[in-house]
Amino acid sequence: QVQLVESGGGLVQPGGSLRLSCAASGSISSMYSMGWYRQAPGKQRELVALLIIDGRTNYADSVKGRFTISRDVAKNTVLLQMNSLKPEDTAVYYCNMRNGGHDYWGQGTQVTVSS
Repeated sequence: QVQLVESGGGLVQPGGSLRLSCAASGSISSMYSMGWYRQAPGKQRELVALLIIDGRTNYADSVKGRFTISRDVAKNTVLLQMNSLKPEDTAVYYCNMRNGGHDYWGQGTQVTVSS
């Protein structure tokens, strides 16, 4: 089993920054990737940023140049640094891990960008 615990969401003004953190525990030796998805009200869940175990990254076009995904190997944690936040970034952000052919999800953390 894999457990993912997110933290770091909150309310921020447009143009501000937040950093999300996702701590992984359990049987993660077969991890292929970790990433962040988001879901806004009335919309489908979408990929925000993905970090593959070989170091490759993939970002949604809407966040390129503003968001950065990284990993703290020693702490089994994946981070999402979000800069220049916009109201349209408002959503519940979910941590994801693909491990052993299965997808695991965190409980989600709310990010609200509003003045």
